[in-house]
Amino acid sequence: MVAALSRHLDALLACRACPNVVGLPVTGAVASARVMLVGQAPGPHEADSRRPFAYTAGKRLFTWFRDRLDVSEEQFRERVYIGAVIRCFPGRDPKAGGDRVPDAEEIARCGEHLDREIRLLKPELVIAVGTLASTQLLGISQLKDAVGRMHRAKRAGRSFDVVVLPHPSGRSTWLNKPENAALLDQSLQLIAAHPAWTSVM
Repeated sequence: MVAALSRHLDALLACRACPNVVGLPVTGAVASARVMLVGQAPGPHEADSRRPFAYTAGKRLFTWFRDRLDVSEEQFRERVYIGAVIRCFPGRDPKAGGDRVPDAEEIARCGEHLDREIRLLKPELVIAVGTLASTQLLGISQLKDAVGRMHRAKRAGRSFDVVVLPHPSGRSTWLNKPENAALLDQSLQLIAAHPAWTSVM
């Protein structure tokens, strides 16, 4: 499996299939991980550092795990495979501001990388971060219907549990509502109690 994962990473990091993205592919590979995290896409700082969740959103994300589950960023990165719906920075959205949402072709192309990872790693738990990841893994596009629950999904011939977290972007106001903050707490507790999580943490 290690050799197959190495070949996969060579192919992923060499990928230049999407002409409108910026920079090079980013991933946080952990061999033999039983838990995966799937985000939306790298931001500009991640594209520069080649490290997922390396800036403001990452600080917020890892604060959730540190403060509520007593897991440090270093522990998380060492034990959880960090992927994304697409692995390159999509670029800025000149109309809406912020990062451009990946288009359907980019999602489909990069989805092949995610499928290969799922087949290789056989994860028992996938943490989906944000609406786009929830939509791709579960077909659920409303966070209120996704966060705070344990879901069962099937992809790439594998079945696994999925827990959804809201995106930790500072631009998001979703967590300003107390009922949504409570859903985040429920998701984190579901992760903490999952056998795949307890086996690695």
